Order: sequence, then structure tokens, then C-alpha cells
Amino acid sequence: METNPIIKLAVPKGSLEEATIDLFGRAGWKISKHSRNYFPDINDPEIAISLCRAQEIGGYVAAGVMDAGITGLDWLNEYDHQDKVERVADIVYSKSSNMPCRWVLAVAGDSPYRTPQDLAGKRIATELQEVTRRYFADKGLKVEVFYSWGATEAKVVEGLADGIVEVTETGSTIRAHGLRVIDEVMVSYPVVIANKSAWRDERKRAKVEQLNLLLQGALRAENLVALKMNAPAACLDAVLHMLPALNSPTVAPLRDKAWLSVETVVQSAVVRDLIPRLRRAGAEGIIEYGLNKVI
Repeated sequence: METNPIIKLAVPKGSLEEATIDLFGRAGWKISKHSRNYFPDINDPEIAISLCRAQEIGGYVAAGVMDAGITGLDWLNEYDHQDKVERVADIVYSKSSNMPCRWVLAVAGDSPYRTPQDLAGKRIATELQEVTRRYFADKGLKVEVFYSWGATEAKVVEGLADGIVEVTETGSTIRAHGLRVIDEVMVSYPVVIANKSAWRDERKRAKVEQLNLLLQGALRAENLVALKMNAPAACLDAVLHMLPALNSPTVAPLRDKAWLSVETVVQSAVVRDLIPRLRRAGAEGIIEYGLNKVI
């Protein structure tokens, strides 16, 4: 099928790949990957997808090679693309264990270093060099920052560095290497970005805004469910008192005027306690169903 894409979109490859594809699916776009191919299909002829490393996406968008993309705030800051791209929105993948994540300053557990100031004049290993340099410069500290090609935690263990700046979710890997976190350098999460020229193009901007609207709607729906039930009119106040809602519950009359239909959206975490209480209050025919998007 011939396509005439409006936008070229970069999707992160790697740790966020599956979470992103799943999110797009819930937003209404099915992305189908091919083996040994970085150009998956998408069920929208107005979008052309490329799978790229998150570290590279900001550069591609800034240069206009891609019109828009999803990358990490850390890599957007690392390569100083903030002034060259439009930061459209933040995305927090609540269903992914990879985001949001923290970049932390860590040292050996038995070292004398307790604060960043203790590392003045010392060697720091990291993949996030520029952010790390700015972090120490903001504190008025001079350190030697060098690039780590992987196994960053081992650099301290092997005596190659006095400290590291490394990404972590829970800190368990850092602790497993006998290291101790002494400060947080930055918190990172995915962001939707667009090339500034593409953002000024009416059709491209509309497409990016459509994507963002539905992606955000899918994210909002992740921890929400809808509840629908019938309630005796005489018990309506008691039932409504239990029901949180985005605005207010929907109440509609039934053919039997002694009963009303009540519908609302609630956090999924409260449902197991809420349904028994609703049942005791007189509600019947309680239905719970999942949501794809909440706009």
C-alpha cells in the first residue's frame, strides 16, 4: 500500500521499546516490527516509524532527519538539544519499570566520601558526561569526568574511578556492587519532541498533537477502570458518597423509577474495597471494565 506520511517519527529502541509499542497500541496505533529491520509498519499512512537508540533521537529530530520522536530527558539534556527542538510533552510509562529513572552519584561503600564536595579533584566515570560536568560545575566543583563504555559500577570497584554517575530505578544494582548513593544528579523520563521547523508546519504539528493527545489519554487510563451499577433511588446518596469520579458520577433513570443507573471512573486500586461497600449500600448489577483512553 502506498503511503504519504505527514511525519517521520522516531521510537526508542531498547529498554523502552516494548512499553512504547504497547502504549501506541492502546492509543490506537498498531506498530508491527520486522526482524532485522528498524522500520516497522504502523496502521496509519500518515506516519513513518523508525526505531532508534534513545541517545540518538534528539540529534535526528534537531537536525530534521526525523520530524518528531520520543526520547529520554537525560539524553535531550546530554546533547544540548533543548534549544533546537520543541518539547511537546512528558510521558511517564507507569506500566514500565524503566521509567522514571534516576541518575545518581555513587561511591564505594567503604570510601570516606559522604558529599559531592568530598569528590573535588577526583575521577568520575559515567555515560552521561555533559550532564555530570554541569552538575559539578553548578556546585563550583572541579572533577575529572571520563566516559564509561559500560559496567560503570565496576569502575569504582576496580579503582579506575572515585565515583560514578549511573542510572538506576531502585538502587539495588548499585548496592549489589558495594556502592553507596550520595546524591541524585537528575530524574529522567520520556519526552515527546518535535523539530522546530516541523512544529511550525500546520499539518505536521496537528499530527504530533493528535499523537500526544491519544498517548496521554492512554497513559491516564492505565490505572483507571469504569464502574457501572444499578442503585435503588432511596439509596442513591449513600452510593454517590462512596464514588470518586473525574467530574461527577453519571446518574440516569431506568424504566423502573425506583432504580437508577450509576456510572463512574475510579482508580483500579480502590475497586476491591469499593465493590463490597457498594453492594452493602444496595447497588446491584455492578460491572467493572477497563479503559483504553481517558481524554
